[in-house]
Amino acid sequence: MLDPASISAIATELAEAERTHRVIQRITARYPEATVEDAYAIQGVWRDSQVAAGRRMVGRKIGLTSRAMQQATGITEPDYGVMFDDTVWPNGSVIPFDKFSNVRIEVELAFVLKEPLTGPHCSWLEVLRATEYVMPALEVLNSHIELEGRTIVDTISDNAAYGGMVLGGTPRHPDTIDLRWVGALLYRNETIEETGIAAGVLSHPATGVAWLANKLHQHGAKLDAGEIILAGSFTRPMWVSRGDTVFCDYGPMGTITCSFH
Repeated sequence: MLDPASISAIATELAEAERTHRVIQRITARYPEATVEDAYAIQGVWRDSQVAAGRRMVGRKIGLTSRAMQQATGITEPDYGVMFDDTVWPNGSVIPFDKFSNVRIEVELAFVLKEPLTGPHCSWLEVLRATEYVMPALEVLNSHIELEGRTIVDTISDNAAYGGMVLGGTPRHPDTIDLRWVGALLYRNETIEETGIAAGVLSHPATGVAWLANKLHQHGAKLDAGEIILAGSFTRPMWVSRGDTVFCDYGPMGTITCSFH
């Protein structure tokens, strides 16, 4: 495992990479001995530095919960990161392309909690009971670590490659819809690029939230009422270039659109 000085140094390096919109060498290329616990420690030091600088946490994201994403990345273990208030974009936003080191879009569902959730034995049914509503969301991926050859350690350290999210569509109480069958059609510049169905996330998207509650319990934390939880993508990431318009049709749950300039 890494010593505290190395963990702090990597967290500082990642914060500077975010500030300057650049990509650094893989952590595992320099520290092959780094473990998953080291990665969450790096993320934690980075997170605390951001909070100390005035950013406000609004929720957490879960990654790599679907076969589509695991096959796209070669990583089979889910991970999680944190989301700050300045990374949330409303439907129809024009997003500055230069804010990111690289831009990819994922299709997700966002759970907004009305009650706290804690492990170690949280189930997807408990997640549904604790949820105020579920709504469509697009996640903007933004890696600050070189993509080729990265491992779960690199991804977790880099806040699970989270860059931002766009919320839209029609919020629904989980009792009013079978979330497994929520589908999405993802377009870039009027061309359909990806399709998917929410059951691709661990058979039910609420299972991803339950996994997170149980994982956080191992780290002495829990999910709080009011948090927004991105449950994981059920499509492969779609690359976006400057000038692109993104549109996602969730059928009965409405649509989301954004553009990058």
